[in-house]
Amino acid sequence: MKIGKVISIEHDKFKIKLSSEITTNSLNISGEIYYFGNIGGYIKIKNSLNEWIICEIISIFSNDYNIKNQYDALHNREIIAKPIGSISPKNNTFQLGISIFPSIYSNVEIIAFEDMNHILSTACNTNDNKNNNNKQEHSQINIGISKNLINYPVNISIDKLFNIHSAILGNSGSGKSNTISTILQSIIEKKDFSAKGAKIIIFDVNGEYKSAIRNKDDSIKIQHLKPNIPNDAENNTTNPTKPFYLPHFLLSLDEWAAFLLATEATQKPFWEKVLKESYILHKQNENNDDENKDFENYIKRRITLLVTEALGVADNDTTVVTTIRNLLHRIKSILNNNKDPNIIDFIDNFLSKCKIEFGENNESIQKHISSILNNKKSIDMDKYNDFKNQKMEYGSYFNFKVIKIAVDWILLEEESKGNKRVREHTSTMITRLEHFMENDECSFMRNGNEIKSQNAFKNQLFKDNQITIIDTSELSPYSLETLTSVTSRILFDIKKTSLKPSEKRNEKPIHLILDEAHRYIKKDTKFMITENIFEKISREGRKYAFYLIVSSQRPSELSETVLSQCGNFIIHRIQNQVDMNFIANIMPFFSDDFKNKIKLSVPGEALIFGNCVPMPLQVKVNEPSPPPESENCNIPKEWFKEEDTVDVEPNGSISNT
Repeated sequence: MKIGKVISIEHDKFKIKLSSEITTNSLNISGEIYYFGNIGGYIKIKNSLNEWIICEIISIFSNDYNIKNQYDALHNREIIAKPIGSISPKNNTFQLGISIFPSIYSNVEIIAFEDMNHILSTACNTNDNKNNNNKQEHSQINIGISKNLINYPVNISIDKLFNIHSAILGNSGSGKSNTISTILQSIIEKKDFSAKGAKIIIFDVNGEYKSAIRNKDDSIKIQHLKPNIPNDAENNTTNPTKPFYLPHFLLSLDEWAAFLLATEATQKPFWEKVLKESYILHKQNENNDDENKDFENYIKRRITLLVTEALGVADNDTTVVTTIRNLLHRIKSILNNNKDPNIIDFIDNFLSKCKIEFGENNESIQKHISSILNNKKSIDMDKYNDFKNQKMEYGSYFNFKVIKIAVDWILLEEESKGNKRVREHTSTMITRLEHFMENDECSFMRNGNEIKSQNAFKNQLFKDNQITIIDTSELSPYSLETLTSVTSRILFDIKKTSLKPSEKRNEKPIHLILDEAHRYIKKDTKFMITENIFEKISREGRKYAFYLIVSSQRPSELSETVLSQCGNFIIHRIQNQVDMNFIANIMPFFSDDFKNKIKLSVPGEALIFGNCVPMPLQVKVNEPSPPPESENCNIPKEWFKEEDTVDVEPNGSISNT
């Protein structure tokens, strides 16, 4: 239906004079109510190619400044509209942008539901749909209703939403968790989602998705994992939480350095020696006599080297004897769990040479060293070199208990070379190591003995499950960063390297939903992993069907690389100007109109743009059912309860609720 005419044309906006017959902001057409006189509403104008140019209303005003009767203003209304795209008359497909502008005095018509169907169906069409290989049921999900075309349902393409990285941004309480829950619930409820091609991991930083993402029947496999809980935790419930393990030996050198806050110049090289020594120490196998002999030979040679180094540092015999005696006693202390009598005898023989007569040692220690090196039965140098030069393959298992022994051993080695300040230089890192060795928060990295390979770790996450939720709500920032980074890196490595000959790399997609991503995808890289795995995935993941869905309330704290690689954006209310400017700088097509819409959004509303929609859409997102545990506290309800109840805690104490 015609509502007016174009009276002015510019490259980015049209001025339209509304018909004097139109006296309201809505029209009833064939029983459907259409609202057109509101900011953000849509209109259409035909050009010389018979294309419908779709425009969005950005301003409404009256051109009559001498109004005698306020109701006369209804007959002098004008609107400003910006062009968005066009609908082709050949196949009714929508295309963003326009090539041919309309003529002056062209008729302006209202957008009907049929037009919106053409616009939105364009984004939901895929090659598979066009070939009728997939059902329409599997091509799209309903995410909400349009705020521009009131009450019109908005469907978005599943393929175009999930086949590229996406970002869901907004202030706390603006609706991000609800949006993620709505999207996942819409997917889960579809028929045949139980196909094993779906692999989704949620890093649940606030512990709020367990209530929203749950099994409705046996066809969907969803598991909930949480670090640092007992094996039998919550197993008596219908929706149990199981323990999550990230074994320490799966961490790379860079990941260890980030977790221990190791500096690049001194502490990281020290830790590299510790890891290699840990691997070698673990090779001692009580059930393998050959490996025990190799280990014994290795330890004897190391002791001899340490004593030799100490000889070169001391400046008189008394100092030599004192230094080496202390050194040998510390070695015995380090090896206190070693039951090999040959090693103990070897140390005791050295100690017997640490004697002073009339202030001199008479080179007793040097002569003892020479006799050892000249006796191949005492130390086999070939076997020592073979054992020492064992390549520590990444991800090789070693018991975490040997790490402390390895640290003490390397400290002794450095001190015997004269590096007297090595303990001072590594004190911060060793303090962090003690936290790892002793603190309950790190038990998820020390336990899980059945997980002894990358594939076993992957099976923990994906075996027979489509969706895995990892509750990280009780982890410290360093443990959180380690868990998310290492898990993502291992999965990405496996995805790239474990393809079968019959598989293509763009099959079997994996999606990571990164809740509160600003907490572990940061700009500050002072103590972060040398190459941020999320930046690597953002650049390379698409080629291997490995995708990120980034959710954050502080986009200005996110890595620019990650955010700039996102192809879809669902932006809820953002009122912080720093965050808004950051988004605008990352996305060159971000306009002032977008800023205004985002600032004025109410909770639950979002501006959606990118690959998954044909044009930017402002949407009231559907409420998930059940919702995530992210609702605000009701202060009056809590403060003004009619009657207090008394709860008895398990320990016998009483608390008021």
